This record gives sequence, structure tokens and C-alpha cells, in this order.
Amino acid sequence: MSLKYFTRRTAIDATTTSPYLTNLNHLLTVPRAWLKRRSIYDPKLKSVRTKDRIRFWNIVPGDQIRLRGDKSNTLHEVLSVNRLSNRVFVKGASNDGADNKIAMTKNHHYSRCQLFVGNYEFPTSDGLGKEVVPVFAQRVTATKPSWNLLTGHFVWNRYAAKTLPRIPWESGHVQIPWPKPEKPTLPEPSNYDTSKEVVTEVTYKVPRIQQALSGPLPRPPTEEEFLTAMYNPGYKASFDDSAPVEVYLNMELSNPHARAKKQQRWKIRKSVEKSRLDEIVASEMKQLNGRTEREARAEAAFRWRDELKQKQEEQKKMRWKDRVADVNMIRKARNKVKKQERQRRKLTELQLEDEPNQFIPKDL
Repeated sequence: MSLKYFTRRTAIDATTTSPYLTNLNHLLTVPRAWLKRRSIYDPKLKSVRTKDRIRFWNIVPGDQIRLRGDKSNTLHEVLSVNRLSNRVFVKGASNDGADNKIAMTKNHHYSRCQLFVGNYEFPTSDGLGKEVVPVFAQRVTATKPSWNLLTGHFVWNRYAAKTLPRIPWESGHVQIPWPKPEKPTLPEPSNYDTSKEVVTEVTYKVPRIQQALSGPLPRPPTEEEFLTAMYNPGYKASFDDSAPVEVYLNMELSNPHARAKKQQRWKIRKSVEKSRLDEIVASEMKQLNGRTEREARAEAAFRWRDELKQKQEEQKKMRWKDRVADVNMIRKARNKVKKQERQRRKLTELQLEDEPNQFIPKDL
């Protein structure tokens, strides 16, 4: 799983089969709370110390490696890597599922892996012939990584600075190519798949629009005309059915929450508020009543702000009444009143039987 979002779940499933490095979140410190297991069923988070993690991995899924100390030089193909625990998973199971156990994938530490450079021909020990010998990288160097905006991941080249066995005719570093991802195999088409002829068939009809600039534009039909033409095949429509569909669906295809629509509504609201302010100022300027123009404008601005405040409060109250929570509050209050009435009725209609230990007050 990718560590694009560094959470406990992604840290537990940090093993990835992708050969590309898209972020450096594997260098973040794992909180101690993530390492604690609440129960025996919780998965265990395996991670090394932050300073021991590798920044840019030169071993990626798809590479051929061998293990240090393995004299048989057995090649293993990298299946996946875990950049938090520095573990390399290779193809092949550590057990064959015996004793009712789940087959686990073999994994080794990053330091034990040696990259396979290629097969080279070396002269035999007697010097009479040649033999093919696998060459492995004993020390790996790389160029400075850079971010590729087109592919969205870090790119760099890796080289074998020292090989085992040594290649005499190679004076410099030997470049190690990156593994090429396998192309996914497509399933065979069945009866449920669309045939190629149907997909490539051109069904679009060019609209009959006049080429002249002064020609009339196609008139979008009204809702009644459109429904009449749709439900009556013999009806001769007065509009052009070959016109672009966007002309008829301009309202349905336009997003009311788009930025341009919101800005347009905001401009309309501001213009209405500005016109209301001008009306109040004009009415106050007609009746000064001994005030100066400055005082009249100040009172007009005060009235205008007060109207806006009252309008906002009314709108807030209206939205509050239309909430679903208000309906629940009314229902709970109604049930509470019913419960109180039921308890009062039980106390009113309560009748006690005559018993020897009862005491009846004299006032009753």
C-alpha cells in the first residue's frame, strides 16, 4: 500500500509492489501509540528506527537479486518491498502450507541483497574456452534523484561501482537498468462485450447550421414542444433535431455550485444591497430636518446596516426552523408531554383497597 497518507493502517500495510517512489513519507517517525497492540488480534506494525531507513531504494519489485553468503548464487525475483522495515520480499514461500499453516512469503533484509547485473562471458580457468558467469553488484551508486512532473515520481539512474566477479573490460561504472513493468493481459472478449464494429461506428450527425455569420441560430425548443415530439413519433417538430444537444441542456449541464455561478449570485446580491443603500440615502437627504448632509448619510448607513442585520437574523431563524433537528425536538417534547399526562392520569385514577393498616386523615 502507498504511504501517500501516513496513517496507522497504511503503515501496517506498507509493503508495496510498485517500483516507483512517489513520496518520502516512509522517513516519518512512527508514533509509539501505533506500535501498541490493544489485543492479540491487532496486526503488528513492524518498523525500524527512523535513522536506519533508506531514503531512495535501489532494489525495487521486479529486480533479480541474490543473497549474501549464498554460494549457490540462486537468483530470486523481488516481489515487494517494505520501506518501513527495510525488508525485501521475494517470490517463493518459506513453508508449503503444511501443518495447516498459511504459506508465508520469504523476506530478507535490504543489506543481504545483491543486485543481478547480467550474465557475462569469462575465459575458463584453463584459458581454452569461455563460460557464462552471473555478475552481481557488490557496491551500488546512483545519480541525484529528481522529481518527474510527467510521471509523478522520483527518477534516478543506478550503477554498479564494484561487481563480483570483477569485469576487466569495464573501466567505469556499469549501469543497472530498471525492471520493465509487465503489460497486463486482457481477457478474451465474450458475448457480454461490445464488438469493435459497434464501438467504431460513427453515429454523430452534423447539425444543419447555416454557414453565414448573419444566419439565425438554432432555437432551443420549449419543454412542451420537446415532450410532444418525443411521445408522438408522427409529430413534425418545429425545431431542428440535429442541433447540438448542449443547446437544449444548457440548464441541466451547468453546475449551480460552480465558482462563476456563485460569483454571479454574489454580485447580484451586492448590487441589490447597494441599490437599497442609495434609496435610504436619497430618502434621508430629502428630509434633513435641521441635520447636515453628513449626519443624514450616517443615519442612512446605520439604518441600512440594521436592515441587513435583521435580514440575516431572519434568514438564520428560517434555516434553523427547517432543520431536521428541530423536527426531532418537537417530537421529543410531544412525547414528554404525553408521558406526563399519562402519569398524572394514573395518579388521579388510583384506587386503594381497604387494609387494616391504613390511616385516613380526619380532613377527608
